[in-house]
Amino acid sequence: MALEFKIPDLACSACVTTVTNAVMAIDPVAKVEADPKTKHAKIETQQPEATVRQAIVAAGYTVA
Repeated sequence: MALEFKIPDLACSACVTTVTNAVMAIDPVAKVEADPKTKHAKIETQQPEATVRQAIVAAGYTVA
């Protein structure tokens, strides 16, 4: 399932790596595309949206 999130505090490539690692921890085959310029992340995963959102928040990011 394809999910899209607005992550206001996604500021740099290190932030993208952190978010990607958080998502991969709950779904090792997930595909994550995040852009610090637009503050958007597109995630292809089999995990429910709430689980993915929780993983991103646990990594220290706000999900709008």
